[in-house]
Amino acid sequence: MNILSIGNSYSQDAQRYLHQIAAADGEEINNYNLYIGGCSLARHYRNMLSEKPAYGLGMNGQDVGFPVSLKEALLNREWDVVTVQQASHFSTDYNTYQPYLHKLVEYIRLCAPQAKIYIQQTWAYEQDSARLNEKMGYTDQKDMFNDLKKAYKKAAEEETLDGIIPSGEVFQELLKNGIEKIHRDTFHASLGLGRYALGLIWYKVLTGKDIQENSFCKFDEEVTPAQIALAKKSVEKVYKKYYK
Repeated sequence: MNILSIGNSYSQDAQRYLHQIAAADGEEINNYNLYIGGCSLARHYRNMLSEKPAYGLGMNGQDVGFPVSLKEALLNREWDVVTVQQASHFSTDYNTYQPYLHKLVEYIRLCAPQAKIYIQQTWAYEQDSARLNEKMGYTDQKDMFNDLKKAYKKAAEEETLDGIIPSGEVFQELLKNGIEKIHRDTFHASLGLGRYALGLIWYKVLTGKDIQENSFCKFDEEVTPAQIALAKKSVEKVYKKYYK
């Protein structure tokens, strides 16, 4: 399976372990990420129009070190899946999604008509962080999540996308189950458990395969066996909520 993400650091977080999780299950997934830090749908749209090589490119969780344009990436190979997402600081406001998302989806369908298109539901910032309280104006991270969840649902429905990858919902489920630290800097995913949980939900949504016996465990920071088990449990629960 070939996956292209038109994203930012949040898709970079999600893709870090995806290739390795699939390989541990005997599956071949090659995932590529078009990366600009904090990139919004509006900026992706402007890059689409300019055709400039504005993006860094990641492959299977690693930077490949050369710039590409959106058009070059979409035409580079036959993609099975293309993902999109909004920048986290705009994720709660659907007015920031359009008309840019609609134009991007049209362009993806023109350049990669065979690809399924998914939208990654991003996640809320850490409770009591300055980004949550001062930048976004929330006192409770649950409120930020509920607002972005509504926006992503509306986006998927209006654009008749193939599905939502509910990354943000997985983070909420981990927090409900007692995980105190899921971010590394109050907004990006932690390098171990956070990124692992994201990889698991992507793998589950895009393949539908069982994850309970998946043996991947080579993380960039420690993840305990208990946390691995909790991540798998959380992903299964969220997957059934969205796809059963």
